[in-house]
Amino acid sequence: MPVNSFKNYFLSWVPSVSELSRPCYLAIANLLEQDIRSGKLAPGTKLPPQRELADYLDINFTTVTRAYNLCRERQLIYGSAGRGTFVAALPGKQPEENCGDLIDLGMVNGFDNVNKQIIEATEAVLKKGYIEKLYNYTASLGHLHQRAAAVNWMKKFAVRSDENHTALFSGSQNAISAALLSLFKLGDTLAVDHFTYANLIGTAKLAHIRLLPVCGDGRGMLPEALDEVCRKQHVAGVFMMPNCANPTGITLDDERKSSLAAVIRHHGLILIEDDTATLLPPSGYRSMYSMLPDQTVYICGTFRYLCGGLRVTAAAFPERFRNELLNGLFLLNIRTSALDAEIMTELLLSGKAENVLQEKHKLALRANRIFDRIFPEAPDCGQGSFFRIVPLPERCSRPQETEALFEAGGVRVQHSGRFTVLSRPGKNFLRLSISSAGSEQKLRTALSRVRNVLEDLPAK
Repeated sequence: MPVNSFKNYFLSWVPSVSELSRPCYLAIANLLEQDIRSGKLAPGTKLPPQRELADYLDINFTTVTRAYNLCRERQLIYGSAGRGTFVAALPGKQPEENCGDLIDLGMVNGFDNVNKQIIEATEAVLKKGYIEKLYNYTASLGHLHQRAAAVNWMKKFAVRSDENHTALFSGSQNAISAALLSLFKLGDTLAVDHFTYANLIGTAKLAHIRLLPVCGDGRGMLPEALDEVCRKQHVAGVFMMPNCANPTGITLDDERKSSLAAVIRHHGLILIEDDTATLLPPSGYRSMYSMLPDQTVYICGTFRYLCGGLRVTAAAFPERFRNELLNGLFLLNIRTSALDAEIMTELLLSGKAENVLQEKHKLALRANRIFDRIFPEAPDCGQGSFFRIVPLPERCSRPQETEALFEAGGVRVQHSGRFTVLSRPGKNFLRLSISSAGSEQKLRTALSRVRNVLEDLPAK
């Protein structure tokens, strides 16, 4: 029986005893996750001490410890020395109606309120005479005219492919997943930047692919560092975001691209090039694909910034990857939504795509000026970036605890710990989306809240 009486003693969370099954620790963890994901337990809620919960449930203390540890691994809770255990903010969770005036600078939505021409393109597609042909399982790569439009669009980014070596995927994340699962083997090593795309980290973990962080500088990954790790161990491939890399905002210059391409060519690496350019490149631009066409899977990430709600992107690949990659596409999706692909095709062919990017670029320039006025000391992320970074003091090294602190201050942010596999990456920062607030006034308010939280941080 419990040592203490809990009749008049408050516990912030208790699982239903009737729902506890064996193994007990797993049942507790699953019930806790259920209440967190449902919103019953809000981010920042302090959970009962493990001994008190164990006493209440009349179970062994170590059972509750195992349950809490499992929830930590699931990134649902976090511990703070001397304070207790708290509910973490869920990655990617959007504010609900009951979140008051919480402003989300976590997810990079890319000025999704710029949608007039997206709506016009959708209306044009619905009036086409062949709309019924889009409602079937044929053309798993995407219809020929859709791939042809993508091929012509990618030429603007120095990617010369053809319809037989281009396919449509359900967004960039889907293309990355297909590439990892079809071109790499269990236990393979993929070289990445010290800070890289957060969803790549999660997908690689699911695919049991090891990510190997490679040193870099303000111009991106160091070629000599990549060469060194390739000489010391077997590396199968490398993932790069050459334009405004997420989360650092670094863009590779031509000299750095050429040096990296030489190393990749020498070691025969598979290159996944996730191009997240938010604007058409200038004349003379060179993609990594143009330097390594036989080793590169090029993902046209610009599509995500045209309209995040259209889950479609194009990828170009060499003949040597064709069968494996398309098999991966089929097994993951069967096919990408033909309706989404048709709307995107209409945007590309009508010229509306360039107009949308130009309009968003103007908004991005204004948003960056607002950011620079509030954080003049912050590093530059390139002209027209959709996100910026703000350095954090060394003591702010715990992602979940830090994010909860800012959320309590009225703004949702993302900590640099989300973007690395290193336990001690050497620096901490916030990645702030300046394209998601919904208005310039809300952006000013959100950034001011970030500044206020930073200034109120304790000295130690």
